[in-house]
Amino acid sequence: MNNSQINSLQVSYLRTSREFPEDLKQLAIETNRAYLDIANSVNNRTIGTFPVNRSVITGENWFITQNKRQQGLRQTYKFDDTMAVAGVITIPHGINIKSLTNFVRIWGTFFDGIFWDTLPFVARINAADQITLKVNATNIVITKGAGAPPAIMNGLVTLEWISNP
Repeated sequence: MNNSQINSLQVSYLRTSREFPEDLKQLAIETNRAYLDIANSVNNRTIGTFPVNRSVITGENWFITQNKRQQGLRQTYKFDDTMAVAGVITIPHGINIKSLTNFVRIWGTFFDGIFWDTLPFVARINAADQITLKVNATNIVITKGAGAPPAIMNGLVTLEWISNP
């Protein structure tokens, strides 16, 4: 990035004091500026909302394509053992992949009947114990290795992606 690109990025900083003029016209102008500063600061933060099967804006701004602002989006999916076929759980995600630039986070958790653990599950010793988490054009695919925990009772997967500019 060059200096002009760095200077064009806005940060979520809200000053703690402000002088308001006594003149009503100037007060209206300053009040509008104050409101915009507050709204921009509130809107420029990561939003902690994780709905199931419905995408939401994350509040993250990405500058990946032609240094244009792109929004981050998030969607969470529930799954359970009834969705497994031969050690593979397939969850339709319903995302139009042509409308996104890239996935930025693919993560989740599962319960095996005893423990909660992370997805993907990375085994330190035996690669056959791993559980992979992948996304293709239509589905989220969770695949158990041969030595992985005996059951995946249920869990959540969250996808986060960058919208096209």
